[in-house]
Amino acid sequence: MLPHLQLTRRVLGPAVFFALAALLSAAEPERLTFCSYNLKNWLVMERSIGKPGTPKPESERAQVVKTLAAIHPDILGVCEIGTADDLAELQQRLQMEGVDLPYTELAHGGDPARRLALLSRLPIKARNPQTTLTYQIGAQTLPFQRGILDVTIAITPSFDLHLLGVHLKSMRTVAEADQAEMRRNEARLLRLHIDSIFAQEPSARILAYGDFNAQRNDPSVAEIVGSPRSSDTAMQDILLRDENGQLWTHFWDAADIYSRLDYCFTSRLLRPHIDTRSSTIHADRDFYKASDHRPLVLKISPTPILK
Repeated sequence: MLPHLQLTRRVLGPAVFFALAALLSAAEPERLTFCSYNLKNWLVMERSIGKPGTPKPESERAQVVKTLAAIHPDILGVCEIGTADDLAELQQRLQMEGVDLPYTELAHGGDPARRLALLSRLPIKARNPQTTLTYQIGAQTLPFQRGILDVTIAITPSFDLHLLGVHLKSMRTVAEADQAEMRRNEARLLRLHIDSIFAQEPSARILAYGDFNAQRNDPSVAEIVGSPRSSDTAMQDILLRDENGQLWTHFWDAADIYSRLDYCFTSRLLRPHIDTRSSTIHADRDFYKASDHRPLVLKISPTPILK
């Protein structure tokens, strides 16, 4: 019920009250469901030392699909998927469970194995993948490992949603350079890409999502948010919780560590369209049977939401 209607059941009478409530409910715009999910290696890879590459185990793939069927997203952004065939398999499995997402995008960076993908119920209006970005650390030129998936979807004729999917450098130590510095450079490239969108469209509604492999106070997160935080081009962290009020999105079982590594950042003009009361971290007691990450779920309204 709209807050400015100070009408009660007693004043109107039951019949009129419920008729009005039904009318207002029917007029309320549909909330789109967006989901961001790291699938944990839905690809062919070496999973045991000395053994040839194998697909993600069938039990894990089935659990991923079960989880996504429960969420029933209108738009799904995923990390750690392999080839176009892997994406087509995920799409077909979801369709068999009643989740029809016919429009897709597959993007990559310097990593030839792990890619980003997006599946959507709504048509993709524009595509601008960033697949060849590089940065310098000392004398080395390094690639943005997974690049930036960039699509635009017209939610309504007057509401374009810019979706930027990323998967920043992992926290694993590598020989090439310091992993935190690599991640910060990738985050800086994402920020530059966001700025390029604002330069062309100052009122852009942008959602940057994915696995950022960072804590909230890390320099890479500050790079993405931008400075000053009060500026029109600053990105805002949507702080999601699960049904128990917990914030973690990733579980590292070898160390018993729960962390928040997955984020959704929105531009200032998109923020009023996020129904934060209905948005969540999807909680499933068997989440680990699918992935070491939990899905983020946003409810997005074509019209601003009254708080």
